[in-house]
Amino acid sequence: MDITSRRKLLECTANPDGGLDYMVNITGHIDKEGSSRTNVLLRYVPDKLVLDAGSFGIYLDTLGEAGWKVAEDLAVTIISDINNELVPRWVQVSVSAPDLAHPAVDTHGVVLEDRQPKWDNPGLLSRLKHI
Repeated sequence: MDITSRRKLLECTANPDGGLDYMVNITGHIDKEGSSRTNVLLRYVPDKLVLDAGSFGIYLDTLGEAGWKVAEDLAVTIISDINNELVPRWVQVSVSAPDLAHPAVDTHGVVLEDRQPKWDNPGLLSRLKHI
């Protein structure tokens, strides 16, 4: 699927209170036949738009159809798509999966974070559970 079609899967609606900073958490997973489950956590502070959680599930299903060689590539794709479609004040994407490359490695995880220039709310962000 091309990038434009993939991004259009992320349906957004107007933020009910654009003057309020609040955290949205959506957890999901990608199941690819014949491989292990990849867990995805999306956390964001909305600006003008909020993401429809159901559309994020459809988006993850679509991502599962593509071959991802490394978790870093998947995480970069997700945060880029979210930043392009949703344009949140702050966003964090976490991707983790069992790493079957070596028996001594249990999990391979990636956390990416981005924010709009000049936006900060240390009181809100300090309450987040660290991942």
